[in-house]
Amino acid sequence: ELMNKFWKWVRNKAPDGEDPDLAARTLFLNGTIASESWFDDDVTPALFRSDLENGTGDITVWVNSPGGDCFAAAQIYNMLRDYKGKVTVKVDGLAASAASVIAMAGDTVLVSPVSMIMIHNPSTVAMGDTAEMQKAIQMLSEVKDSIINAYQAKTGLSRNKLSKLMDEETWMDAGKAVELHFADGMIERDELYGTKTVPEPDEEDEPSEGDEKPDESSEEIEEQPSGMLFSRYQVAAAINKKLCDYARNHPAIPQAKDTTHL
Repeated sequence: ELMNKFWKWVRNKAPDGEDPDLAARTLFLNGTIASESWFDDDVTPALFRSDLENGTGDITVWVNSPGGDCFAAAQIYNMLRDYKGKVTVKVDGLAASAASVIAMAGDTVLVSPVSMIMIHNPSTVAMGDTAEMQKAIQMLSEVKDSIINAYQAKTGLSRNKLSKLMDEETWMDAGKAVELHFADGMIERDELYGTKTVPEPDEEDEPSEGDEKPDESSEEIEEQPSGMLFSRYQVAAAINKKLCDYARNHPAIPQAKDTTHL
């Protein structure tokens, strides 16, 4: 029995006279990436590959996922990177953990202005003696290295920088994701909500003869707001530092002893 599919394909209509297999398609990845592990599973990855290869046109991948199975994410990443058509990834909500790895597979990665990307260290559940624990630690270390490979190929950041961002469980808004090159740009409003209509200018809006016209030779440059990067580990460390500083600067006042006798 197959697991619940966490992906859905939508085939766009091909223009008249063109091969339907060349029509662009849209892939929606929503929710947890695999409700159960792909590890030692030959059926589900093959099903995803079959769906992916059921056409040759360009594809758009919409991602909104908290993450999930790192093995599933790795295989989907490889399949999308190996796909012959152009792959455009659009993050419309959250691309966290394993889902952030899949997002890196896009030839172009775009993020909604209200979306977020989160990266952190892989985790697992292990039990057994010290030898088994050491194997789990080694496995997690190797998985982290493989994830860094995907991030580095997209961002060009150093491995040390990426490792630190993962250690700190880093959340990036759209601006910071673009700044750090996890994304190539933001999704325009008309791409999210349909074709944007621009009203025709009214005649009465035209400047009158006595009105001053704007200086077309000068170009106003709007300052772009900086992005937001959040790490709960950094926040906890900052709070601890403030508490320690406060304790050093405000020594405890000794309480007066009760000398009342009955």
